[in-house]
Amino acid sequence: MKMSNVIRKTVGVITLSVFNLFIGCGDTEFIEPLSFELDTRLSKDSNGYYRMTIDTTSLQSFHRISGKVTRNGEAVNVIKFGWASNMYWIIGDNFGYVIANNGLTDDLVYVGYDTTHITWFSGWEVPIVNGSSYSREDGEVNTMIAPTRNMRGDTATIYVSYYDNWTYETHDKEFEIIFD
Repeated sequence: MKMSNVIRKTVGVITLSVFNLFIGCGDTEFIEPLSFELDTRLSKDSNGYYRMTIDTTSLQSFHRISGKVTRNGEAVNVIKFGWASNMYWIIGDNFGYVIANNGLTDDLVYVGYDTTHITWFSGWEVPIVNGSSYSREDGEVNTMIAPTRNMRGDTATIYVSYYDNWTYETHDKEFEIIFD
């Protein structure tokens, strides 16, 4: 091997090492943690509980809960949020039905001869909150809650958690909603 090749390889290894030293080291002590601001879109009472009015004319009342995730005041995209609640409802013995469409008439109208009731979900637990969501480009994160009408008068605890993959920290938050 020629001496110039050895020098070139040595200089290349040193350059690569110095580059990795300055660029490749991620020191998390200088990274600001994520900040999450919750927006329930609900009023808060004097005891700190959020209040949601239940629609008693429908099986479920749907409501969106939002928030914004930032780092150093800048929106953060694609942070996964996990949501949970201490409440759920159980599917009864008749979840719904399906009408089998067996074809079209000469007037292009569907003909249904058979109705099948959906019973195989009986006994399944259904959480009142959507289990996960991701932040958008503008930092906004959303989930839906859907308590049932028989939960009127109950208090649900909603749990939210997210992981900061820059600081390697998990952040947890919980809040209560009274269903009026």
